[in-house]
Amino acid sequence: MAADKFKSGTNGEGISIERLRADLKGRVIAPSDPDYDQARVIFYGGFDRRPAVIIRPADAADVAYVVRLARETGMELAVRSGGHSTAGHSVSEGGIVLDLRDMKKLDIDVENRTAWAEAGLTAGEYTAAAAEHGLATGFGDTGSVGIGGITLGGGIGFLSRKYGLTIDDLLAAEIVTADGELLRVDAENHPDLFWALRGGGGNFGVVTRFKFRLHEVDHVYGGMLILPATPEVIVGFIEAAQAAPDELTTIANIMVAPPAPFVPPPAVGKLVLFLLAVYAGDAQAGEKAFAPFRALAEPIFDMLKPMRYHEMYVEEGEEGGFHPTAVGHNMYLKQVDRDTAATMIEYIQNSDAPMRVIQLRVLGGAIARVPVEATAYAHRQAPIMANLAAFYTSPEEKQVREKWLADFAAALDQGLPGAYVNFLNDEGEERVRAAYPAATWERLAAVKARYDPTNLFRLNQNIPPVVGEPRSEVGVTH
Repeated sequence: MAADKFKSGTNGEGISIERLRADLKGRVIAPSDPDYDQARVIFYGGFDRRPAVIIRPADAADVAYVVRLARETGMELAVRSGGHSTAGHSVSEGGIVLDLRDMKKLDIDVENRTAWAEAGLTAGEYTAAAAEHGLATGFGDTGSVGIGGITLGGGIGFLSRKYGLTIDDLLAAEIVTADGELLRVDAENHPDLFWALRGGGGNFGVVTRFKFRLHEVDHVYGGMLILPATPEVIVGFIEAAQAAPDELTTIANIMVAPPAPFVPPPAVGKLVLFLLAVYAGDAQAGEKAFAPFRALAEPIFDMLKPMRYHEMYVEEGEEGGFHPTAVGHNMYLKQVDRDTAATMIEYIQNSDAPMRVIQLRVLGGAIARVPVEATAYAHRQAPIMANLAAFYTSPEEKQVREKWLADFAAALDQGLPGAYVNFLNDEGEERVRAAYPAATWERLAAVKARYDPTNLFRLNQNIPPVVGEPRSEVGVTH
C-alpha cells in the first residue's frame, strides 16, 4: 500500500472509506453508517469518542493492512478485543479502531490439549467451546471479556491457584508488529517478544491468534456464597482462602448488598462479603474445602454446588445498556488483620456511592511457583490483591469518588509496591510504571524499542520505547 493513498494527519481527513472497503475482506464502519454509534460503544461508560473509522478485520492480513495504514497516516490506533478497557483504550477519538470481534476461529486439539484461538473471542465463548471436550484454559471471572486483553495483561481468574495465570498457559502467539509483519513467537522464536507479551499488555503489536494449553476441567464445585461482612468474617475468609488447597480459587467482594433476585430482601442494603469461588476438583473434595467458609457465619445466600466450569461465566450483556462509570485503584496487600478489615468496613459504609466495593483475591498457589523473571507479570509472590472501586454519575461526583478512593488506598497501604496492569484505569505514567518492578520495566522498554520504536501502539497502559540493554540479571526464561 503506497503511503500517498492517504493524507497524513490525526483527524482522519483524506481516508477513502471506499478504498478501505475494496482493499479489506473485513467490515469497514464509517461515521455515516447506521451501526457506527453502537460499534463505538465499549463496556465501560464515560467514553463518548468518535473514531474516524472502525475496521473489523477478517484475518491477519487485514490486521497488517490496518497497522500499516496507522503507521503511514500517523493516526491513533485503538485495538479492541472485548472492549472492557477500564481506561477506555478500546476506542479512539478521531483515530482508527481495529475491532477484532469478527475474528473468532477456535481450533481445539483434544489429543494434545492445546487450542489456537483468534483474539476476537471472549472468555465465555472460548470456555464454552472447550467445555464440550471437558477442557478449559483459565481466563478471568467475566465471560464477556476478550481473551486478547486479559491474556496480554496476565490473566487472573477462577483457575489461577491451580493452574496459574492465563499467560502461564500461553504456548505461542501470532502477532502483527509495528512494521506490519506477522510473526510467530514462542519460547524458541523471538523469545524476548514472547516474554514481553506475557504481562506487558498491548504495547508490542496486535496479537491475532493465541496458542493455549488446555487442562482437564469439566465438573467443578463452586458458585456464589454471601456472608455478612464483619471484621471477623473478613479475616476468617482470608485465613481460609490462604489455607485452602490450590484447587480452590476465591474472589471476595466486600460491598453493600444490591437489590438482586438472589439477595433476600432483609439483606439488601446491608454490608456483605460476596464470594465467587471455584474448586477445580470433585464435588466431595470441594464440599470439604468450602466447609471453613460456610462456618464463618450463617450464610445469607449459598449457591455453592457441583457444576460445569463454564457455568461460572455470566455474560454482562451490553445489549442491556449496562455501561458503568467507575473509578478504581489496584494494589497488593501483605495481610488482612482485624484492624485492616475494620478499615475496609469503615470506608465502604461511609461512602454514599451507588456502588462501592473492595475486591480481595488471595493469590499464591501455582501463580507463585513461576519464577518472577519468567514473564513480564512479575508480582508472583504478592499474597493478596485488592481492587477498590466506586461508581459515579457526574463529573462532580467523580471527583468526590476519587478523593474517597485515594484516602481508602492510603489507609490500606502496607508498603507492598506494584499493581496489576489489567486493573489500571487511566491513571498516568507513574501508575503504569508501578505495575512493573524496575528491572522488568527496563527490559520491557528495550523490547518495545526493538519492535515498536516509534510507539505506534501507544493507546494502552503505555511503556515508551527506550533504547538500551535491560539489566543483565533479568534473563530470558524458557
